[in-house]
Amino acid sequence: MESHINRITAIPGLCNGKPTIRGKRLTVHTLLSHLAAGETEAEIFESFPFLEKEDITAVLEYSALMADHINIPLSNKQVA
Repeated sequence: MESHINRITAIPGLCNGKPTIRGKRLTVHTLLSHLAAGETEAEIFESFPFLEKEDITAVLEYSALMADHINIPLSNKQVA
């Protein structure tokens, strides 16, 4: 399985340095909250049209690693 973890960034000054998706103003927490609320991918893509399927995969991958308390260094650069 290909990793998409590089899509998760933590940029000082952006969303208080919280993990975001590709340097955009959407935090991992916000996207996870939408998923946890039962929203479908189609609903999420409608709310956040800049998202790509790989972004959702990256958030789930990041969350799984965090659940195991694995420290993941995040890029501080925006990914296209």
